[in-house]
Amino acid sequence: MFGIGLTELLVILLICLLLFGANRLPEIGKSLGEGIREFKRAMKESGEDNSRSKEDRK
Repeated sequence: MFGIGLTELLVILLICLLLFGANRLPEIGKSLGEGIREFKRAMKESGEDNSRSKEDRK
């Protein structure tokens, strides 16, 4: 996983916990998940639009 070991991952999570606090971490995770979901949906729609336009050209 990108050369990140368990120790490095734990240090990153600890720093995030100190910076944002325990109450904000679930909110940040939810927002990040929604952003990724929206990005994937937009990429899928863009791919479908591209395939439609290619079919129209034929």
